[in-house]
Amino acid sequence: MFAPSTLMARRQSRALGGSAVIRWTLIAVALLFLGVFLFVPLVAVFGFAFQKGHEAYLAAITHPEARSAILLTLTAAAVAVPLNLVFGVAAAWLLSRFRFRGRALLLTLIDLPFSVSPVIAGLIFVLLFGRQGWLGPWLAQRDWHVIFAVPGIVLATVFITLPFVAREVLPVMQAQGSDEEEAALTLGAGGWRTFLRVTLPKVKWGVLYGVILCNARAMGEFGAVSVVSGHVRGVTTTLPLHAEILYNEYDFTGAFAVASLLTLLALVTLVLKKYVEWRSEVA
Repeated sequence: MFAPSTLMARRQSRALGGSAVIRWTLIAVALLFLGVFLFVPLVAVFGFAFQKGHEAYLAAITHPEARSAILLTLTAAAVAVPLNLVFGVAAAWLLSRFRFRGRALLLTLIDLPFSVSPVIAGLIFVLLFGRQGWLGPWLAQRDWHVIFAVPGIVLATVFITLPFVAREVLPVMQAQGSDEEEAALTLGAGGWRTFLRVTLPKVKWGVLYGVILCNARAMGEFGAVSVVSGHVRGVTTTLPLHAEILYNEYDFTGAFAVASLLTLLALVTLVLKKYVEWRSEVA
């Protein structure tokens, strides 16, 4: 007969051995999944992009239509990110510090772009601002173009990226509480001074995290922008739309060269995201 301590040691050994097998199996499955759905596509994108050499790659990304797509993508992001930054911080501060009628409705509206298909969002803008839409005749009288023009692309980008900053800053503000703000107000600091000197520094990593995600989505948006753009080459085509056009024309080198720029953006976004997460944990 084995002593109780010996039986306990054997049971613990078997349990540890079983858990180790399960752990390594799960790790192998995760690595296999990442390899098939992440690393292989990454290699394929850059492989096709440089298939005809560096000169063909540089020619594809410096083509006038590609430069126009890059400029339009940067323009849409440059407008959408600051607007959503201001709205996101203001909405998060309002929702975390006050209880008011309609609060649940505001939260729902902020999450609306997450629940609505981007294509449907684009169709909504067409129904509102298109030539046959509700505001179409009024806009036509003033020769203002929204759909199939740059303003429509900017509007669609702003709508799709609306929740990112607000949803990242809101839980941080709720976790931080309002004790320091109340102390600052008690000591005589004004509302704006309290917000800029107390509130904002406490949530800066959440703000930066939201801005990074918002910018990545703004530059990579396809569905809503595709509906409102009209695919006018060199005028209303962003980088994702330009890549699609080249691919449909069987210019695979050009399509993957443009796609590689978006892939690089995704990798930079991932690195910045991990850095912000690390700094927020350290802080």
